[in-house]
Amino acid sequence: MMDGTLPSPSRTGMGAALRQDSALKHCTGEARFLDDLPEPPGMLHAALALSPAAHGVLAPLDLAPARAVPGVVAALGPSDIPGRNDISPSGLAAEVLFAEGKVEHWSQPLAVVVATTRDAAIAGAAALRPGIEPLPPVLSVEEALAAKALLMPPQVIERGKWQAALEAAPVKLRGEFRCGGQEHFYLEGQIALAVPGEDGDIALHSSTQHPTEVQHIAARVLGYDYNRITVQCRRMGGGFGGKESNASWVAAVAALAARATGRPVKLRLARKADMAVTGKRHPFLYRWRAGCDAEGRLLALDATMAADGGHSLDLSGGVIFRAVTHALNAYDVPALRVTGLACKTNTVSNTAFRGFGGPQGALLMEDVLFAAARATGLPVDALRERNFAGGPNGGETPYGQPLEGDLIRRVWAEAKQGADWERRRAEVDAFNAHHPTLRKGLGGFALAFGISFGITAMNQAGALVHVYTDGSIRLNHGGTEMGQGLFIKVAQVVAEVFGVEVERIRITGTSTAEVPNTAPTAASTGSDLNGWAAHAAASAIRGRMAEAAAALWGVREAEVAFAEGHVRAGNHAMEFGELAQHCWTRRISLSATGFYKTPDIHWDAKAMRGQPFFYFSYGAAFAEVLVDRLTGEYRVTRADLVQDCGRSLNPAVDRGQIEGAFIQGLGWLTCEELWWDAAGRLRTLGPSTYKIPGSREMPPVFNLRLLADAPARANTIFRSKAVGEPPLLLATCVWNALRDATGAARLDLPATPERVLAAFRR
Repeated sequence: MMDGTLPSPSRTGMGAALRQDSALKHCTGEARFLDDLPEPPGMLHAALALSPAAHGVLAPLDLAPARAVPGVVAALGPSDIPGRNDISPSGLAAEVLFAEGKVEHWSQPLAVVVATTRDAAIAGAAALRPGIEPLPPVLSVEEALAAKALLMPPQVIERGKWQAALEAAPVKLRGEFRCGGQEHFYLEGQIALAVPGEDGDIALHSSTQHPTEVQHIAARVLGYDYNRITVQCRRMGGGFGGKESNASWVAAVAALAARATGRPVKLRLARKADMAVTGKRHPFLYRWRAGCDAEGRLLALDATMAADGGHSLDLSGGVIFRAVTHALNAYDVPALRVTGLACKTNTVSNTAFRGFGGPQGALLMEDVLFAAARATGLPVDALRERNFAGGPNGGETPYGQPLEGDLIRRVWAEAKQGADWERRRAEVDAFNAHHPTLRKGLGGFALAFGISFGITAMNQAGALVHVYTDGSIRLNHGGTEMGQGLFIKVAQVVAEVFGVEVERIRITGTSTAEVPNTAPTAASTGSDLNGWAAHAAASAIRGRMAEAAAALWGVREAEVAFAEGHVRAGNHAMEFGELAQHCWTRRISLSATGFYKTPDIHWDAKAMRGQPFFYFSYGAAFAEVLVDRLTGEYRVTRADLVQDCGRSLNPAVDRGQIEGAFIQGLGWLTCEELWWDAAGRLRTLGPSTYKIPGSREMPPVFNLRLLADAPARANTIFRSKAVGEPPLLLATCVWNALRDATGAARLDLPATPERVLAAFRR
């Protein structure tokens, strides 16, 4: 089984369409999230004091007014931090927990107020009056570029003699456009509960995708060794990347307050405060030049993608890395330069978001292809096929990693056929020729998304498996559950190894005390990394059990088989639990740790070359839109998706992930608009002013197919492929359909009705 081949689907093992392990509990309200946990005796509540200015010189903050509020127990500022006032996840540049000397964005945390009730803590925070001498804020990428305000050096990928190729190209193209950011809008907001123990130890309950980072950041702030802090997370009410670095500093504040008061402290951010103080998806500004021949074959490209990183580095380095490595997406350009910039502005520090820069990177080629289609008079989808990687074109990315051109063309062809493209293209053209006020549009999109963390060291995972003498099994690993179904998938892996029903597996919450030094559950690697780690742990125990059974029955170990809750060899058989009891009597260990590191990946950050991804996930999608030319309002009337999941571990979970990712991508591209006023204050706070997609945004015709008999050429867990992030990019087909309907040369994102209406008028 270590070769990753997939057994025949069983009722509870690999390939079974099982519901997420907490699905019923979610529907009945039985699932306990952090705020549902019983409150420890003597627990205090915390609230943050936030900056009323976006940029300025900060005088030392007088905390006395907060301490005077009834019910307030403590008010803590930067001088009360016993360790370092630094919450930077990268360690490359300092990022303060509480502002010192200056404020860098509106609602930057200044202090924490701790009280006997949450209302009292909020009142205490509101009583503070920070003295801030205003400075002019930088609020746009354009301003940051003009000021040469960058958070890190540029990341540049080059291939071929791009300057000469641009000059020699028969058709010269140029473009500029923007895409906006996106609020994570997880259902469960940021929250942490810190419980002090003996000798100053602290147990941290955190709604986090990265328990190890929470442990490290809290320890840094407190000046502790890591072993004094234990972080636990059973489940999150959504994450989408927003609970990587952001969850860490929220938990660090709770830990700081617990240490100072000696009592348990909970910090739960209200929705408006959450949106004000946490980072978003990075907005991007694109400026590019390209050249092609008369048939639309792209010959050269010079592109700059400038991201709004906010006031600090956070995870912008990784976001830029993934954007530049996905700038060509599924296409080939023989000569190019792609430059990625992380600009510094006086806004909240932008951070990880589902896709981690990949969605922003993939937008570039869509704009280039539409410009080439306008210049040559050829259909844009014909140019897609002409420029796909592989086949007659180059088959490597600009950084030297091979793409699978056959799979790119296969998902595209199957999606196009499923969408009945040719017939509907003719129908849409006929409709547009005769309707006076409505326009229809069709758009396609193809995808090649790299799977792995960009930092090689992060591609590792651990797991801990116990088999008890009644045959029940306890499973723990470094991955976190945020509703995406990771826990049930990894449980299926362990059930398959032991040949038992998945109900015999006890799924337990993630804990740094059980599995240390883990990577975040992010970058679509959760099943790959933690599935293999759990597989290794379970296989080690099964090997010992098989050896014991072989000795008991006098057979070869290779003859011992585990299936359907039994262990068999020839005419011998016993229940799995009986063998577990037998092993215990023979003093055979029924516990094991497992470890996995992704093989065959490497990256030279200086040369910007290597093989940073274990494999690519492929997909394609087509969308149809109906647009009102008088108002700019529109509906997505149909979407057809084909997604490569390899050999799906759990088709039910994978389908849910694809559908949800598509709608989340649709929201980013169409209706989710973040807006700051001239003073740098975010005005889209909460669902009354920030529009997430609802039921009306779901296309009434939504066809989704998992690519059948999909090869997985990398040795992934049971030959499956990641599915968390890639499908979000498929929603790009809606942007392309809107461009088709409007005929606009430029349509910035999000494509709100106002922007669509303006596009008709250009």
